[in-house]
Amino acid sequence: MAEKRDYYEVLGLSKGASDDEIKRAFKKMAKKYHPDLNPGNKEAEAKFKEINEAYGVLSDAEKKSRYDQFGHAGVDPSYGGGGGGAGGFGDFGGFGGFGDIFETFFGGGMGGSSRRANAPAKGEDIHLRLNIEFNDAAFGCEKEIHYTRRCTCKSCKGTGAKGGTELETCPQCSGRGVISSVQRTILGNVQSQRTCPSCSGTGKRIKTPCPDCHGGIVTESKNTKVKIPAGIDNGQTLTLREQGNSGRNGGPAGDVYITLSVAPHRIFDRRGNDIYCEIPISFTDAALGCEMTVPTLDGKIKYNVPEGTQTDSTFRFKGKGVPKLGSKSRGDMYVTVTVEIPKNLTGKQKELLRKFAETVTDKNLEKKTSFFQKLNNMFK
Repeated sequence: MAEKRDYYEVLGLSKGASDDEIKRAFKKMAKKYHPDLNPGNKEAEAKFKEINEAYGVLSDAEKKSRYDQFGHAGVDPSYGGGGGGAGGFGDFGGFGGFGDIFETFFGGGMGGSSRRANAPAKGEDIHLRLNIEFNDAAFGCEKEIHYTRRCTCKSCKGTGAKGGTELETCPQCSGRGVISSVQRTILGNVQSQRTCPSCSGTGKRIKTPCPDCHGGIVTESKNTKVKIPAGIDNGQTLTLREQGNSGRNGGPAGDVYITLSVAPHRIFDRRGNDIYCEIPISFTDAALGCEMTVPTLDGKIKYNVPEGTQTDSTFRFKGKGVPKLGSKSRGDMYVTVTVEIPKNLTGKQKELLRKFAETVTDKNLEKKTSFFQKLNNMFK
């Protein structure tokens, strides 16, 4: 016969643990290895037996005292140590009765209270994703969505019984929806309740099923128009209250959540309610200044680029961004100009640039002049 493990070790405790610590450890481990949660797992079944045995001793003040003094010999009759030891677990008849004890001891953890089977319950929510264009999100629009939901059958009004027939009282639970029993446990006699398997806790059974549905529920396709508010952004969600699956026992329908996927714009980059874009200009336009055509969400506008504009210079266009959600105001637009250096020059173009370069002085290149002055000062 294999040597038994220390009961404190079985429950993951140190010797001298308090009653509360023992109880918490037992609840945690019993829940983990309970056979109902580990069907067919022989290892979990063996651990569950071991946990029960350990708790049966350590939860009893007298047995715990003997065990602390004499170890297993103090509680196991096979050692002649006296006392009922950890016996008495045979009263559970294997694990069949422990399901009720487990449910009562852990507050209905193995299925919850069946008394709520007839209570009104909200229907399940439906989650959808809708793709829209950049401008539709910026200025708002109306879209039609299509989805499937579960609804109460109109023929039987959700009872699941054929029209003109009534539900009969469940004979197994006499209409109570639960089956009660009393079990002897390590904590004494405990009364527990299980959901009636015959009526699933409703207390009623369908004698003649409705031919138009399955249990009072039908599936329908729904088309709904949705207003997309101006200024909504990618990843934000709209809610349609009580447009989801029908509730049960008179409960409200669930909601429909529509998460938006906004397509990126070909030119603009949105950051909050502001938008950004880059516009390339030529070397001569930057040097001499020019009139630049600027795209906006409202159409094209003209802007005078000042002479001597440097690359990466940014200009702000107030109120040309995205409308703020729920407001009449708008964000701004920021345009960054990048000076494009010409490539693939002809011989004549190169010669003209060389002649131009000969005329450029330090006054024309302030940044370059400033940099080399700092550089010279470093090595003085």
